[in-house]
Amino acid sequence: MRMCADQSVLLVIDIQERLLPAIHQGEEVVQHILWLAGVARRLEVPVLATEQYPQGLGASVPALRERLDARQFVSKEHFSALGEGQLLKAPGGDRHQWIVTGTETHVCVQQTVLDLLAAGRRVFVVDEGVGSRRERDKALALERMRQHGADIVSREMVAFEWLQRANTADFRQVLQEFIR
Repeated sequence: MRMCADQSVLLVIDIQERLLPAIHQGEEVVQHILWLAGVARRLEVPVLATEQYPQGLGASVPALRERLDARQFVSKEHFSALGEGQLLKAPGGDRHQWIVTGTETHVCVQQTVLDLLAAGRRVFVVDEGVGSRRERDKALALERMRQHGADIVSREMVAFEWLQRANTADFRQVLQEFIR
């Protein structure tokens, strides 16, 4: 199954100020997420972001906060973003395809992905858009999510499947702004 812009929602899990310095290549993960969020905005794909216990881990990184509206953020205490029961009710939460990014891959991302799959959603995890403190934990989590039915994809796979074809205004705009 291909990803379709009109069926997708982009989920950004816990890209928070106090957690990010501990994430292996954390700044690169953030840049990949921001890139994909920009493509999503251009193609009118809803974006949702979670914050794990923000009073302890701080808010999302400023670069993400600047790009999203406050209504796009969901605060949580459960590791799974579905734990509090609010995520699927948020704007775009009713969509069938979930493009998942964030941290930590082996904790909140993995538990969210497993719960989304159990809820009947089609899940695509963006490899360069997820991170953990240790590379091994990320690798194990990606493999486990794949074994349970999630597709592991790259950010460009997402963008080009959302675009579907060349020679459109959206294609030209995304090519000019994002594809280098």
